[in-house]
Amino acid sequence: MEQAPYMLRDLPSEERPRERMIKYGAGALSHAELLAILLRTGTLQESAVHVAQRLLSGVGGLRGLVDVSLDEMTKLKGIGPAKAIQLKAGIEMGQRLAKTRLPEQGTIRSPEDAAEFLMEQMRYLQKEHFVCLFLNTKNHIIAQETLSIGSLNASIVHPREVFRAAIKCSSASVVCAHNHPSGDPSPSPEDIRMTRRLCEAGEIVGIDVLDHIVIGDGKFVSLKERGLI
Repeated sequence: MEQAPYMLRDLPSEERPRERMIKYGAGALSHAELLAILLRTGTLQESAVHVAQRLLSGVGGLRGLVDVSLDEMTKLKGIGPAKAIQLKAGIEMGQRLAKTRLPEQGTIRSPEDAAEFLMEQMRYLQKEHFVCLFLNTKNHIIAQETLSIGSLNASIVHPREVFRAAIKCSSASVVCAHNHPSGDPSPSPEDIRMTRRLCEAGEIVGIDVLDHIVIGDGKFVSLKERGLI
């Protein structure tokens, strides 16, 4: 006697598609498991994974989903109009993503580049913000993060916060920056001490601190240009 197809509720939780995706990531799931997550439910007799497997078989594989119409999809048992629309929307999103290009990345080649990138964001802030630009090996900006917001005239950041964020985004180097609400970008003794601590920590973890930019009102100071790095 042929064994009835299993239902997702019969599987251990760690073997269900959604739980596997949470634990291992989307790349670990089969085509049928990914479709099952979009379908959400199966039928009284079949799990969502089995419905997805039948759909893939019926259209000739994942590529066939692009050409199948809503009407053709709803002829398959277990897929009504709502599920068919969900699947077609997911397919369309995938196609659009495949056609998109990454936006042109900012590139930091000099202190002026970093200052220009951050000036309008930071020159009018009423408290000190400590911001990092995380760069790849080509000096393209891959991430920007505000790591500290201080009082009127003090921004405190610890090296571990900077390099934890840098490691998280696989950064090759970092440009640090903070603003002076007074409008005067002259670095304070604490700015210099903090920069040197960051550079020392960067040498240990293998992530270069390329510069520390102090942003004023339309003016900036590069600690690297001042010979302080």
